[in-house]
Amino acid sequence: MWGSRPATGGSTRNHELTDGNWDYLLTLLPADWQELAKTSGGVRRLRGATSVSSLLRTLLLHIAHGCSLRTTSAVAKAAGWVSMSDVALLKKLRACEGWLRELCAGLLKDSGMSLPQMHRGLRMRLVDSTIIKEPGDTGSQWRVLYSLRVPDWQCDCFRLTSAKGAGNGESLKYFAIKRGDCLLADRGFSHLAGIDHVHRHGGSVIVRLNDQSTPLELADGSPVVLLDWLGCLSKPGQVGALCVWLPAPKGSKERIPARLCAVRKSIEASALAVRKLKQRATRKQNTLREVTLEHSGWIVVLTTVGEDILSASEVLEWYRVRWQIELAFKRLKSLGDVGHMPKRDAASSRAWVYGKLLIALLSEKMQRHAAALSPWGGRWLEQDSPAEFLA
Repeated sequence: MWGSRPATGGSTRNHELTDGNWDYLLTLLPADWQELAKTSGGVRRLRGATSVSSLLRTLLLHIAHGCSLRTTSAVAKAAGWVSMSDVALLKKLRACEGWLRELCAGLLKDSGMSLPQMHRGLRMRLVDSTIIKEPGDTGSQWRVLYSLRVPDWQCDCFRLTSAKGAGNGESLKYFAIKRGDCLLADRGFSHLAGIDHVHRHGGSVIVRLNDQSTPLELADGSPVVLLDWLGCLSKPGQVGALCVWLPAPKGSKERIPARLCAVRKSIEASALAVRKLKQRATRKQNTLREVTLEHSGWIVVLTTVGEDILSASEVLEWYRVRWQIELAFKRLKSLGDVGHMPKRDAASSRAWVYGKLLIALLSEKMQRHAAALSPWGGRWLEQDSPAEFLA
C-alpha cells in the first residue's frame, strides 16, 4: 500500500487498485493534512516532489517498509513521486518532523482517547523503549529510548544506543528531568536507581510495578507483602492504594515516599493474563513463578505523585493512557520488520518515531472502519462482481 512500484506488463487494474488504497489512506488523515505540511514548515515549496501526497508516500515508504534512504529514493523516482537523492530525502525527513507530529496529534484526537485532567502543573511524559533490528541476517540491533509529552505529543527525548552492553538498558536515569515532570513507564523501568534519579531532580513517576527489581517497605521498615494487600481488592474493578517507601539508594540516607495503586482485573482479563504469561514462559523456556501467576489478577502501579495531586483512580487512568500508546507501537511492530532508521541526526530520528506512530494510528483507524466500510470505498463494489472482488 505504502510504496508499490508502477504497474507493468498490462497490470493496469492492479495499479489502479493500489492507487485506490492510497487514496483511501489519505481520507483517514486529519482533514487539514495538506495545510499542516505548510504551516509546520515541512513543505515550504514542492521542490523535488510532484505533490504533498507523493512526498508523504515516499516518506512512509522509507519508514513503514524499512527501506534504506537510497532504496526509497530509487523506488520513488521510478514511480514518479519524487526526484530526490537519498541525501535530499534525509534532509526532507528532518524538515517534516513537525508535520508528522501534527498528523499524529490529529489522529490521536480522532481516536477518541480521553486524557485525564491535568493537575497542578504536572508535565506528563509517556516513556517507552524498543529494540530495532535492521534488515538482513547480520542487521544491527539498536535500543531506542524516547518520551512523548502530553497533551501536545512532542517527542522531547530520543536516545539511540546499541541494544547490548553496559549503560544500554531500560532506565529512567537516561532521561533529563525538570521539576514538575511526571514520567509514565512500564515495568521495564521499575528500578530503584531510575526512580531515584527522577526524584532527586524534582520529578515524579507513574510506573507499572516490577516487584522483583523494586523493593518496597512499610513505614516501620518491614517489607511489603504484596499479595496480602492485593487480597483485600477482591471485587473486579475495585481500586486501592497503599503508602510505601523505597529503600534509601546507594549514597543516600533518605527513603523515597511512594504509593501503590492497584485495580482488580475482571475474571476474563485475569484468565487472559495467565494464558499470556504461560505462553511467554514456554516460548522463552523460562520457569514461571507461582507468585507471578497470582499477581496477574491485578494491575499494580507505583507512583511518587502525592495523593493531594492525583488520586489512586487518576494515577491508574494516566497509566492507561501510556498503555494505549504502547499498544499502538506493539501492534505496529507485529506487522513486520521495523527496518532502517537515522542514527546521527536528532531531528530525523524524531521524525522517524513520529512516522512509526503515524502508521500505527492509521492501522488502528483502518481497523475501526473495517466493520462498516470496505477499505477501497464503494467504487470497487459497484464495478466488480462479488466473486471478482473476493478473488
